[in-house]
Amino acid sequence: MKVRSDIAALIREGHTNVSIAHRLNCHATTVARVREALRLPPADTLGRLYAEAVPTGRVTAPVGRLPLSSERQAANRATLLAALRGAA
Repeated sequence: MKVRSDIAALIREGHTNVSIAHRLNCHATTVARVREALRLPPADTLGRLYAEAVPTGRVTAPVGRLPLSSERQAANRATLLAALRGAA
């Protein structure tokens, strides 16, 4: 098992110690020691949010069509009514 190299790769991607420990099924202290041994800095906030949020499911992509603004809904309704009046 190549835990240290996997930890190093995930650290370079911007994951936190806890996230890496969860993914690799090891203790966060192990990850902290590897980070210290490699002299790598802690994860930055934005990189961490991006790297951790999407895989854990905390950020979900919308399913189907995106909701429309009230202005767009009103414009669509007006266009539909005009088209229905013209067809009748």
